Amino acid sequence: MPLPTPDVFPTPDFDAAQVRLVALDMDGSLLDDDKRVPPGFWPLLDELLDRGVVVCPASGRQYATLRRDLGRDDLTYVAENGAIVVREGETVAVTPLALEVARAVVGTVREAVAGGAPYGTVLCGERAAYVERSDEEFLVHVRPYYARLEVVADLTAVQDTILKVAVFDFGSAQTGAGALLRRYDEAAHVLVSGHHWVDVMDPAADKGSALRAVQRLLGVGPEHTVAFGDYHNDLGMLGAATWSFAMANAHPDVLAAARFVAPSNNDHGVVTTLRAALDGTAP
Repeated sequence: MPLPTPDVFPTPDFDAAQVRLVALDMDGSLLDDDKRVPPGFWPLLDELLDRGVVVCPASGRQYATLRRDLGRDDLTYVAENGAIVVREGETVAVTPLALEVARAVVGTVREAVAGGAPYGTVLCGERAAYVERSDEEFLVHVRPYYARLEVVADLTAVQDTILKVAVFDFGSAQTGAGALLRRYDEAAHVLVSGHHWVDVMDPAADKGSALRAVQRLLGVGPEHTVAFGDYHNDLGMLGAATWSFAMANAHPDVLAAARFVAPSNNDHGVVTTLRAALDGTAP
C-alpha cells in the first residue's frame, strides 16, 4: 500500500474539536536541522492551549533542557525518551533504569573506549546528567541536550535516580555503540535514538508508554491524540495516536508506521499540519 502524502490530510473523518492531546518529537520533527523552533509555532501553541489541548513535547532530551528551550510551564513534557513525564512543573511518572544495569553499561562502554572505540557516556539522572569525559570534542555534542550537566570522576559512584544511559558514538550508532549494547536487550530497552546516540532504559520506558500514561491522566484515548515523529524512538508514540504523522524526511521505518506524512522539519511540517488541522484545510 503506498504511503499517504501530506495532501490527504485533514481527512473527512478528522474532527479537530475532538483533539485533546498533541505530542511533538523535537529533534528532526518540530525543530529544523539548525535546532530552531519555527516562529509560527508560538502563536499556534497559544491557540492550542486556549482550545484546551494539552501539548506534549516528547524528546530524548533532558526535562531541564526542554523547559529551558521552550520556556513554558503550562506544557506536559515527556523527557529522556519517555523515562520521565512532567506536567505543568510536577513530575507525574518516572521509570528508572536498574542501577546494576546502568553500571554494567558504563563498564561495557569504558572497556570499548579503552580499546579505541569512539564513544562517550552520559548517565542521565532525575536531578542532573553526568559525564566522565570532559574534553570539548565530546561535550559540544552533549550540552545541547543536557542543561543540567555535571562532570564527575566516576559515573558508577553517582547518587541519583537513573533514568537512562545515553551513549554518543562519533561514528554510526546503529553499527557501533548500538550493536555493542545489544547484549543488554533482555535487561533493558536498547534504543538507537539518532544517528550518533544510543539510549539504554528500563524495558518499560519509551515515548509510547509515557504518552499512554499522559492519556490515562487526562482520560483521553488514541482517537483524541495527534503525534509527530521522525526516528525509531518515536515509533511507540506514533502507535499511541490515531492521528500519527511521520515527517517527510523521517526514517523509512517511521514513514511505514505512521498513518500520515507531514512536510519535513525544515519545511516546518509540524506547524503546517497542525494549522491545517485546526483550519480544516489541506497543508
